[in-house]
Amino acid sequence: MARPKRFRDVIRTGPVQVGTHNDVRGRDKHTAACTAPGCGFSADYPDRSAAELAARTHRCNA
Repeated sequence: MARPKRFRDVIRTGPVQVGTHNDVRGRDKHTAACTAPGCGFSADYPDRSAAELAARTHRCNA
């Protein structure tokens, strides 16, 4: 069974949360995920600025 991701440096921009975690190879990955019910948006990015840009420009369809 896979180990759950441990997020650090979590910020919230509107309904979207951005957090940093380590992937299976030990590299930092940054995830942007919408917390609105029924939205389902989430994406991984190699750098923090891309994840924060996605959080700022996300338009929720839910």
